Amino acid sequence: MRARTIALLFVLPALLLLGALVVYPVVFSVGRSLFDASGTRFVGGGNYAEVFRDPATLKAVRNTAVWVVVAPTLLTGLGLILAVLVEKVRWATAFKLLLFMPMAVSFLAAGITFRLAYDEDPDKGVLNAAAVSVHGLFRDAPSYPTARARDGQGLTRAEDGAYRTSENVSPGDTVTLGLVGVLPEDLPAGAAPAHGAASREAAPDELRGVVYLDFTPGGTGERGKVDRNESGLPEMTVEAVRDGRTVASTTTGTDGSFRFTGLDDGPYAVRLPGSNFAPPYDGVSWLGPALVTPAIIGAYLWIWTGFAMVLIGAGLSALPRDALEAARIDGANEWQIFRRITVPLLAPVLTVVFVTLVINVMKVFDLVYVIAPGPVQEDATVLATQMWLVSFGGGNDQGLGSALGVLLLLLVVPAMVFNVRRFRRSQR
Repeated sequence: MRARTIALLFVLPALLLLGALVVYPVVFSVGRSLFDASGTRFVGGGNYAEVFRDPATLKAVRNTAVWVVVAPTLLTGLGLILAVLVEKVRWATAFKLLLFMPMAVSFLAAGITFRLAYDEDPDKGVLNAAAVSVHGLFRDAPSYPTARARDGQGLTRAEDGAYRTSENVSPGDTVTLGLVGVLPEDLPAGAAPAHGAASREAAPDELRGVVYLDFTPGGTGERGKVDRNESGLPEMTVEAVRDGRTVASTTTGTDGSFRFTGLDDGPYAVRLPGSNFAPPYDGVSWLGPALVTPAIIGAYLWIWTGFAMVLIGAGLSALPRDALEAARIDGANEWQIFRRITVPLLAPVLTVVFVTLVINVMKVFDLVYVIAPGPVQEDATVLATQMWLVSFGGGNDQGLGSALGVLLLLLVVPAMVFNVRRFRRSQR
């Protein structure tokens, strides 16, 4: 009896903390979920019914399902692959430390970091800066998004943004196509003056012309005329059009000159396609409605991959080496050993890692709340963030928020029970 009393006295502080921090909040939340937003009117299961009627809450349920299926699966797979590969690396300990290091970063700090990395502005977001740089390597020609033609200068604009000559031209003609709206410092490197190209006469069997910036620094030039200091617009696509059909296409040179040869006699229109005036590529909208959830899951993977790798690596180090060596002696290759021996023997560890991650992703909050911008917060919301938004983030309906909390608890408890039973069986 005295021993039990002493044991109870030692356990009592932990029981008090458990009751104050776990039991009481759970009981209070269950009771609060049965009342309306004001907490005065009993509504029974009304809040639970509302959970499955509210579109925002249903989206949170769907997003949580995506998290539960995708994140633990990817993390367990990545952890397994990295754990196997690290065994063959000379500096395995340093590599494990490097991958495990993100676990030391708080979710708030990681969320802010990835919010900046995903920024759509290439000058701020490192991912879009890389995307724009790679895109620039394969871009066919520079665009002039601010370029436009002056009214009455012989060019008309179509609905698709293209410009074409107002009057038809024929082989043997030379046309000058002047544009404005381009700053001299925005011209491509190597752009040359267009005056020489504009002064050349076309041969009888060719259609020649020049596309130039109809602007002279200092404002001394003559409108509609190619002055000596006016630059050509290089690498601009030019088309010869007849009867609504493009019959020839070329690209302007460094001085803005172009020419078409081998054209049949007859009238043509010279056209500058809308692609010349398309806005520059600014990267990917990582935090847009379509990609915000995968983007946040990517941040979560960065944090937790080291955790999965270390746990699986610990299980891998405990595998019986004689079974692996026997398989190699029998002629099995590394893929067969991995698939038929390593993975089956690691199944208990993989299950524990997977279930632990399932429990963790069900209550993910920090990353979603910090990374998702306000306009797409609803597209990225999960049960934990929706519970906070409904209760304290403007909804002011703690009855519905408590119902969401109880629902989240009911979803987590089976996974926790499964994990506890697995631990007990492994100890036996």
